[in-house]
Amino acid sequence: MKIRIAGVLLLLTGMTVANAQQPINLIPQPVDVQPQRGTFTLTKTATIGYDQPKAQAAADMMAQKLNAPTGFGLRPKAGTKASIQFDLNETPNPKLGKEGYTLDASSKGVTITANEPAGLFYGMQSLLQLLPKEIESKTPAQSSWTIPAVRITDYPRFGWRGIMLDVSRHFFPKDDVKRYIDELARLKFNTFHWHLTDDQGWRIEIKSLPKLTEVGAWRVQRAGHFGNRLDPKPGEAASYGGFYTQNDIKEIIKYAQDRNVTIVPEIDVPGHSMAALAAYPELSCTKTPVSVDPGTAFSEWYGNGTFKMLVENTLNPSDEKVYEFLDKVFTEVAALFPNQYIHVGGDECYKGYWAQDPGCQALMKQLNIRHVEDLQGYFMNRVEKILKAKGKKLLGWDEILEGGISPEATVMSWRGIKGGIEAAHLGHDVVMTPTTFAYLDYQQGDNDPPIYATLRTKKSYSFEPVPDGVDAKYILGGQANLWTEQIPTLRYAEYMTYPRGWALADVYWSPKETKNWDKFVPRMEAHFDRADIAQVNYSRAVYDAIVRTSMKNGKLTLTLESEVPNLDIYYSIDDTMPDAFSTKYSQPVELPDGPITLRVITYRAGKPIGHLIVLSRDALQKRAGR
Repeated sequence: MKIRIAGVLLLLTGMTVANAQQPINLIPQPVDVQPQRGTFTLTKTATIGYDQPKAQAAADMMAQKLNAPTGFGLRPKAGTKASIQFDLNETPNPKLGKEGYTLDASSKGVTITANEPAGLFYGMQSLLQLLPKEIESKTPAQSSWTIPAVRITDYPRFGWRGIMLDVSRHFFPKDDVKRYIDELARLKFNTFHWHLTDDQGWRIEIKSLPKLTEVGAWRVQRAGHFGNRLDPKPGEAASYGGFYTQNDIKEIIKYAQDRNVTIVPEIDVPGHSMAALAAYPELSCTKTPVSVDPGTAFSEWYGNGTFKMLVENTLNPSDEKVYEFLDKVFTEVAALFPNQYIHVGGDECYKGYWAQDPGCQALMKQLNIRHVEDLQGYFMNRVEKILKAKGKKLLGWDEILEGGISPEATVMSWRGIKGGIEAAHLGHDVVMTPTTFAYLDYQQGDNDPPIYATLRTKKSYSFEPVPDGVDAKYILGGQANLWTEQIPTLRYAEYMTYPRGWALADVYWSPKETKNWDKFVPRMEAHFDRADIAQVNYSRAVYDAIVRTSMKNGKLTLTLESEVPNLDIYYSIDDTMPDAFSTKYSQPVELPDGPITLRVITYRAGKPIGHLIVLSRDALQKRAGR
């Protein structure tokens, strides 16, 4: 009898193993995922088909993605009965919209269906994530190319799902920009905001204004932390930089279009214009020659959001030559970029030089305005008229609300969500991109080089783009921003983008109701493995301890926690290196007086997993005052 029972148990166990599904770890999380029994195994005899010419692009790209790691040499063909089939609905499914899709995988094969080619593209991205991680290899790899049987219905929550890359502070060559766009498209981001001009460089060729790239695209070479670098020396060669020719721009736009990514260019005015003024100083108030800034301390910030520029970096709003200049710039930009928006910046515009300029004072008198801040409203309205004449819509940071803008203008809310709420209540379309959730240049943990603030992946994942009391119809979606003051290479840009970019992909695509951090973590960790094979860089700061302090009854109190659940935290304050035999954290600790140094490390399953964090007493004391 015991033998029979054991045999039955063994049989049942065998059935469980045989029917076990490989985990489905998709980012972003689809609307509906229904696992089924069985798997489909991709072999060299597999076929890829498409039912309409418009579906061929997705089939072709699928073949390219599969052939490198598998070595199968698959070639798509028109038809309706392939192993991997891409079909466009003859009668659109209203639930799917323009970007949604269904994916049906069984032991017989896979069918992806959509209303539009964009949906087929996104279905293809999900299918690639269903394959083993070795599919990310750029060279032939060994794997059992199985796909779990599953039925997926999926469509995005928001129409605007963006990431901004600043190429002014550091120039990123054309191929780097393409790779970055490719990575975003795989996560179903559909908007690439390209920050092309700023104080540190002008990156787009304007043929009617050649000095913008002859002069404005180059600066002196400098090392060290941004904001503390040395000024250019007299006669020093400006050798660091670069720019995109108009042919480069067209090539990158086409590359993005093939991946269903819209590029929104940004020409940052009237502030952040030092590179433009280095080329054409006559467009400033003082007409004083300036250099393209290499990252010096050219401004003073006072901690309450106000600041003073020590070097002029602002266009003169009272000079008609400025608007002639902008008309030339936007004529060429509008001709290059097919999308409806041009981003015009509008942020952090210092008005001090305007206040001292006779021309600006005369203009204020003519306009019957008392405050110099209102000149920005005048400037932006002039810019908007230029854009409208070229068939484009104005998009800008939330400062464009100051001084009044037309109802057609679209606002990016970056100083928290307050500006977005105000703009929505005024009837403006809004893209939510607040520093508090979406600024990818911020530190991810204590081990990152210091910059303005810290933003952890869990905080990004908690972002809700539609604030309470706001009509959701005005919220186009959300965006992450990667400013590159401290990011000189694509490799480091990737490190700063991921995993926070994965978290925000969920925020902008997936249903609000499915958000769950603990369930996101295993999906994120699966993508760590895939990124390793794809040679995409990322941060592991999610495994690092979070160190907080407070003052209680005159004593410095330490609190430790982790983003990822089920980590063990060990620490020392006796100048020893902590390990799994050190003091394990369980509750807040009252720290002793004296010049102690805290060392903290995290473990999982008996193995170290996080970085070692080292903080002096002074650093701990400062945290208590935050």
